[in-house]
Amino acid sequence: MWMPETPSHEVFERGAYRSRFACDVHTHTLASLHAYSTIGECVAAAKEVGLELLGSTDHYSAMISSTHHIIDYQYFINFHMWPRVWDGVRVLRGCEADIVDLDGHFFGYDLTLAEGITGRRYKEPITLKEKVFENCDYVIASIHNQDFTYGASMAQTTEMFLKVLEQPEVLILGHVGRAGVPFDIDVVLEAARDAHKLIEINEHSFSSQYPKARRHQCMRIAERCAELGCMISTGTDAHIATDVGRFDATAELLDYIHFPEELIATASAERFMSLVPCMRS
Repeated sequence: MWMPETPSHEVFERGAYRSRFACDVHTHTLASLHAYSTIGECVAAAKEVGLELLGSTDHYSAMISSTHHIIDYQYFINFHMWPRVWDGVRVLRGCEADIVDLDGHFFGYDLTLAEGITGRRYKEPITLKEKVFENCDYVIASIHNQDFTYGASMAQTTEMFLKVLEQPEVLILGHVGRAGVPFDIDVVLEAARDAHKLIEINEHSFSSQYPKARRHQCMRIAERCAELGCMISTGTDAHIATDVGRFDATAELLDYIHFPEELIATASAERFMSLVPCMRS
């Protein structure tokens, strides 16, 4: 059974796969609170390693604040300040949103906003989830706290992922192998394929801090994506700029299972952007 053995960054330093992936579409900045770099530092790192596209996807979840007021999430509503091309790197604006129940709801779906960050009242009430999502180019849907799935049947968790995929803003299911939630892999991957959505192969999921069983599940999911014709995205899940674009384990895995290049959505910026709803011409 394959398992990444190369110490972090060794393969990267040899330059063995710098041209393999043109995009890193799952990264975090200081706005995630437990990350350590600014968006500018992440862009500079992306340029240094030759990426065509950087997707910045900070956590949109209860991890950000205990008050859940729009003021605590205003980072997501000022994205228009970012240049679309920054120092030669295409920059997309996204978020990694937490799935919070078996109905496939996201954090903030039940938090209604009456006023904006200046205190001015909205003409029509809007939920925190709607306000954040309307400013994002795409959403990564992830589970970080699986407590709500305990005791659920596989049919229930599978249906949950199917409901998540139905939401138009969602482009990527994030680190589903790492989350530790059992589901019918084929049913979910076929739904993602048919909806032109992506299953993430997440570099950080291969860290030794996670159980081997979960890393093996990531490989199994990648294998079934190849067999079912479901496209994948690659994301480092970088929480510091020095990790942006460093895909050691991902490259090893995809080579090991002979994953078809045409199913890697992040092989070029053009291919990835063709799948982002707001970027389609």
